[in-house]
Amino acid sequence: MMVFLCRDLAPDLANADLKEILLALNEREKLTPVGLSELLYRVKRFDLLRRILNTEKATVEAHLARSFRLIPDYRVLMVEINENLEKDEVGSLGFLLRDYAPRMKMAKDKSFLALIIDLEKLNLVAPNQLDLIENCFRSIHRIDLIRKIQTYKHKASVSSVHCQPVYVNAHQASLPNVNLIEPPYHSGIQDESMKKLQNGSSLTLAAAEPLHMSIEESGSVPHKMSDDSYRMQSQPLGICLIIDCIGNDTDVLEETFRGLGYDVHCHRYLNMSSMNQTLLEVARWQKHKYCDSFVCILVSRGNSRSIFCTDHTFSGFPLEQIKKYFTADSCPGLLGKPKLFFIQSYVVPENEQECTCLLEVDGNADNIRAKVTIPHTADIFWSHCKVDVSTLEQSPTSPSKYLRCLAELLRNPYKRKLCILSIHMELNKKVYDGNVTADPNQQYSLLLQHTLRKKLFFPLDCC
Repeated sequence: MMVFLCRDLAPDLANADLKEILLALNEREKLTPVGLSELLYRVKRFDLLRRILNTEKATVEAHLARSFRLIPDYRVLMVEINENLEKDEVGSLGFLLRDYAPRMKMAKDKSFLALIIDLEKLNLVAPNQLDLIENCFRSIHRIDLIRKIQTYKHKASVSSVHCQPVYVNAHQASLPNVNLIEPPYHSGIQDESMKKLQNGSSLTLAAAEPLHMSIEESGSVPHKMSDDSYRMQSQPLGICLIIDCIGNDTDVLEETFRGLGYDVHCHRYLNMSSMNQTLLEVARWQKHKYCDSFVCILVSRGNSRSIFCTDHTFSGFPLEQIKKYFTADSCPGLLGKPKLFFIQSYVVPENEQECTCLLEVDGNADNIRAKVTIPHTADIFWSHCKVDVSTLEQSPTSPSKYLRCLAELLRNPYKRKLCILSIHMELNKKVYDGNVTADPNQQYSLLLQHTLRKKLFFPLDCC
């Protein structure tokens, strides 16, 4: 149990025994006498609290009620559930989970905590992703455990307004069994007053030190996963930038991507200058390095190479230029992370001016380290839908069929079990099925280009 509780404090020692972990935490100044007292309290070794640390159970409880905690609430919750499960119930859970994780080895004597660790490795369970085990508890009629999870979720949602999540740095993110984000409401930062709880104990440990876990400032080290899927766990999941120069699709798109966990920023009816300024400003945001992905949605008149914004006399804003704003050399915080673009172009006749070059990307190439193994143009998903502008002129207030179908698929919990490429195949089918009854001049065409290196799944516990 103590090894499980310390899993986020020493992710590089996931396979070590308890003695190694405690020694390492002490050497790294992450374990104070107060932290050790909390660990012993969590595993109900009140005898050791009194004998080793000269501390009473009530003293620890009073401290935990008023101060920050070393152990994340998610780990505490899992340990509490573990203590309330019978051996045959753990076996039933393993059987139920076979459909979700068929490759997961299920030994007869496997504990619930070992089962949770396996699910964490597969990205099926995380501090903000507990619906799967909640449904399993429903199947074995453990309503009391469902209530525990729901209470935890409620407290996490309430406190997330006031508390920033704790992130691990890029080195830790490259390790196989690490839980990358701990969004719930106790961040695990030690308070200076914790030192006083020792009460004269003879145990010699390092002085209390705040636990700092943050993404490296340069943002230049890519996230590496132990499997073939992108990490999609941050809160928010990423920035979603919506630029709608037509005005028909913003509301449904905002609701959809906000439901997926994105921080959505909407802009309507931009001209060329304001479009350029908006893209450049968003690309410079430092918050990208704390997020796992980025989404950009553009709706405008245009042609195959450009969008026109509201400046009908201009030659258009080159689509390739938009992409360049968010490649890793221009936006280091998005290096190694998926960048999704969904473009709806209402194509005007080809008598427009040739595309002129706009402002060059004011990138931050100097911030990129010399040894970057991921190409700057990697991890891009580019979905471009075109339809003749006559479709818009015939129904000026009608939403884009392409974007409407996209929103429907992303809000469907069953479709979200698919990776983004499979979702786009479903999108193709829906759009092209609609073309069968449409006028030939008003049929939609889709182009998908991508440089994704892994599978991309949206979280299931959203919308």
